[in-house]
Amino acid sequence: MLNIKELNKIKENLEEFDKQRENIIFLSRIILKASKSAIYSAHRNDFNTSKKQIEEAETNIKKAESLFKKDENLRNVGAYSEALEEYVEAKCFYGFMKEKKLPELAKLAVSPDEYLLGLCDFTGEMARSAVILATNKKFKEVQQIKEIIDEIFGFFSSIDLRNGELRKKADSIKWNLKKIEEILYDISMKK
Repeated sequence: MLNIKELNKIKENLEEFDKQRENIIFLSRIILKASKSAIYSAHRNDFNTSKKQIEEAETNIKKAESLFKKDENLRNVGAYSEALEEYVEAKCFYGFMKEKKLPELAKLAVSPDEYLLGLCDFTGEMARSAVILATNKKFKEVQQIKEIIDEIFGFFSSIDLRNGELRKKADSIKWNLKKIEEILYDISMKK
């Protein structure tokens, strides 16, 4: 009554998917760790190390993409998307700190949602950087950070966001902007 041959083929496919899913999760951990390390290095102005860590993340993104050619459903593994958000955050932070420009979506192997989520997280790193810069009396740089976050906040304010992860992260931009505005206010009061 049962087609055992067909069921065994389904079982093989499921086992192969699980095996490749584990590979994606493993690669995601490497991408996430390298991206976090790149941010850490960029905070310390160690741009050579930061660049190498970003390149490590990109190498593993390419490895993951080669697995998607076998089964595009693997792209939906949640850990991978989270790793790409961290990668976008690292690329944005490195790009701003090193070259005063942000990478474009088209140059990254990420979805629009992953790009926007990473951009939201980038504002948190920028706020952290502003605190460090203010303590070192680099007020012009703090003002530049405020301007980029204000621009990002303006963009997100123009989007009709639904109640999801992007909405939560977009709300954090407002708090990061407020933190920097308070720093600049404190600076102006002390002058």
